[in-house]
Amino acid sequence: MARNSEIKARNPSPEESRRIVSSLASGPAQVLEQVDTFFQVPKGRLKVRAFADGSGELLAYHRPDQIGPKESSYTKSPCDSAATLLEALVAVLPVRGTVKKRREVFWVGRTRVHLDQVEDLGSFLELEVVLDVNDPVEDGVKEAQELLDALQIGEELLVAEAYIDLLSC
Repeated sequence: MARNSEIKARNPSPEESRRIVSSLASGPAQVLEQVDTFFQVPKGRLKVRAFADGSGELLAYHRPDQIGPKESSYTKSPCDSAATLLEALVAVLPVRGTVKKRREVFWVGRTRVHLDQVEDLGSFLELEVVLDVNDPVEDGVKEAQELLDALQIGEELLVAEAYIDLLSC
């Protein structure tokens, strides 16, 4: 399984965050329209992510619901047809819900910075510090915290839950 150190926060100033992260990033943002369909599973989370071009990916992941940086382990499998994958999974698993978002992805070093506009929830920022097999989680936590500070995101804005959990409240 791949791993990262992840953090999520509400983003009260998306334009300011975009300005700051653009100055730190190695290149321009990739803009993605995504629809994530979550399934009810006995442990972890399972979702199909559909992209605007019809392709997608199946993601299975484990991440604690806690404020601040946390380790996330995941397996990602790309597919040519998100609709076909969804059809197969819906036939055997109950759907928990759907999250629709517009995501801008920047790279700052080994960190994926997501500026998300989530339907029915608003603006968020996610940081995913990509960890190699032997990298200590603490290194990713430190990098994420430094980037949060640079983006002027305070602790009061941090979010523990996944978007699907926030929509379910």
